[in-house]
Amino acid sequence: MGSADPERTGGYPSSWERPTVFYSKNVKYLVYGAIGLFVLWSAWELRPSPARLIGGADAAASLLTTMFPPDFTPEARGRIWDGMIESIAMSIVATAIGVLISIPIAVMAAENLVPRPVYYVGRSLVSISRSLHELVLAIVAVVAVGLGPLAGVIALVIATPGFFAKLMAEELEDIDEGQADAIRALGGSPVQVLLYGVAPQVIPRMIGLIIYRWDINIRASTIVGIVGAGGIGVTLLNSFDRYEYDFSLAIILAIIAVVMFGEILSAVARRRVQ
Repeated sequence: MGSADPERTGGYPSSWERPTVFYSKNVKYLVYGAIGLFVLWSAWELRPSPARLIGGADAAASLLTTMFPPDFTPEARGRIWDGMIESIAMSIVATAIGVLISIPIAVMAAENLVPRPVYYVGRSLVSISRSLHELVLAIVAVVAVGLGPLAGVIALVIATPGFFAKLMAEELEDIDEGQADAIRALGGSPVQVLLYGVAPQVIPRMIGLIIYRWDINIRASTIVGIVGAGGIGVTLLNSFDRYEYDFSLAIILAIIAVVMFGEILSAVARRRVQ
């Protein structure tokens, strides 16, 4: 069958074509080829030797053999409990402080709520926070304030705006402007506009993000201890240094259990508030 008459189809094409970000097929194939070459170059730069892979497999098998059975003696459980409680406390404190800092940053990073210069400052703060991993921040914090959970809390607090403020700013940019404009029309101040025109629209989402960030901080708090920033990570690192691999496995299993419990708890809480 021939193509449909444009006059009978209103001037629109009679067949649907999938939308694409590329303006031509040549550009599309060029981009795909560049990505493929980049992946091949990355693999070539790594170049793991077969001898090293074989040696690593033997070492891994030996490690797993010495890890079983995990050490859950009363003394080991006490050490795990102390480290895990410290990690959970770090995550709670870091989430509370981090959210309090992130909320004004999120408002600053919302393009529809603040002047352009303030918006650039807010987005810059979010970008800086996102660019640094918790482990990097923990290393800097340990050097600054010394070993212990305080360094871990500082690292997690600094990392929180990179996640919370970014997502909260995007939520603020998607609000119904009519509600905020109504408060302005009644003579409301900028603070009143935020409290009565903006906050009611984003509070459910904000609660969900707080719970989600707490879940992330629980996982991160078990890692930052590896560089001396407190929590169960310190206990895990010490167990490896002392070749107590069965105790190391017990710690790893405890971390998995706590993270899974936190994931379940945060999922239930998010469903309830959203």
